[in-house]
Amino acid sequence: MSIRVENLTKEFDGRKVLNNISFTVEEGEVLSIVGFSGSGKSTILKILCGLLKPDTGIIDIGDGDVAMVFQYSALFDSLNVFDNISFALQERKEFRKKYTKTELQEIVKRSLNTVGLSNIEDKFPHELSGGMQKRVSLARAIVTKPKFILYDEPTAGLDPVASTVIEDYILRLREETKATSIVVTHQMSTITRCSDKVIMLYDGNIVFRGTPQDLLKQDNPYTQQFVSASIEGPMKMAASGF
Repeated sequence: MSIRVENLTKEFDGRKVLNNISFTVEEGEVLSIVGFSGSGKSTILKILCGLLKPDTGIIDIGDGDVAMVFQYSALFDSLNVFDNISFALQERKEFRKKYTKTELQEIVKRSLNTVGLSNIEDKFPHELSGGMQKRVSLARAIVTKPKFILYDEPTAGLDPVASTVIEDYILRLREETKATSIVVTHQMSTITRCSDKVIMLYDGNIVFRGTPQDLLKQDNPYTQQFVSASIEGPMKMAASGF
């Protein structure tokens, strides 16, 4: 199932964070959305998963389940790993009472194994490292067998080795779930390793679209500034963002 966005506009307090943008992610593809802070990247994800409504535009994300992997894991502090991962299966109307306790335990175990974890079902988030919390959030995302996975800066706050581990699991989930995915990221390794296509946002507009290889060519002032992490160029850092 593909994702199609046409003429999407979203405004906050008189400022157009997204200005009539359009893009498509084909079935099974991974699209990275990049750009400076405040460029509207996370706003797109929130609209796609229904947390925000667009002002105008067409959003076609099919009928499959949509999973969101939040920037800082967003695990429930008061719930252990088992209840965090199985939360949707226990609370959402379409899944509630569908599985026995034993079946839930097996589903959670399989999800944890997929992200390289085991025997931590009874632990609470504060007992886990940042990298482990990220992996638990990945396990939670795939528990409903989603057709679409949205990642909001999945490597934020992690050291380079932990970031590589998360990238490995993004690639593994792509292979195992065949989900159509969007990754919001600033990290070049995530862009080059995990993406089929890239779009860059600035001032509410798409200023680049192409492959990771096209991005690395730095053949326009926007890609040149982004890849080189330069403060000089057409993009100016916003004082605050969404």
